[in-house]
Amino acid sequence: MHNITEIGMEYDVLRENANIAHMNHHFLEDHNIRSVDVMGSIGSGKTSLIIKMAEKLAVKGIRTGAIAGDVTGDDDYKRMRNAGISVVNCNTGHECHLDANMVKRSLKKIDIHSIDVLFIENVGNLVCPADFPLGADLRAVVISTTEGDDMVRKHPDIFLHSDIAVLNKTDIAEYVDVDVNVIKNDYSKLTGGAREMMECSVRHDKGVNELIAAMKLW
Repeated sequence: MHNITEIGMEYDVLRENANIAHMNHHFLEDHNIRSVDVMGSIGSGKTSLIIKMAEKLAVKGIRTGAIAGDVTGDDDYKRMRNAGISVVNCNTGHECHLDANMVKRSLKKIDIHSIDVLFIENVGNLVCPADFPLGADLRAVVISTTEGDDMVRKHPDIFLHSDIAVLNKTDIAEYVDVDVNVIKNDYSKLTGGAREMMECSVRHDKGVNELIAAMKLW
């Protein structure tokens, strides 16, 4: 009976999250805001990528906002704010991921009429966020070469639950003894060849324009 109760509770939580995510999606859609849930582990370069994309979008007159998700602290929030992004900090406390209700509350703190694109930076984790859609138009997962060449094999679920996969820091792959092709081939096998992992180096501004285009942000 104990196991049945646990399964039932988990189902209820996921169902309620899905309902709120659906509402978030319609809210953003009604305000003509394109949204991206950016997932990935700590150090993959999520924040740097968001800032770089926001800078490029600003040149085109496209206004960006962000929700900076972290267990605690406001480091990423400060970096985005200092880069001129309209950002809200969202601490999860003990939770290892954002959920749709946290995003719903954060949306109330954003001047929704002043942005065209919303980036939702999830907590640095390649496991928990996969099960909790937030209502964004797209889900993107960012990994880096510094994490090794087995990331896709170790964490398949988050790649299967993402629309776009990004391999960052490709400029230093040889220095960390990582074969980019191994990672990309693992991803291709996992997705049945339906999608190709995108490469980028935020530091050297390589592949970022292509990523923005793939996300249909301009």
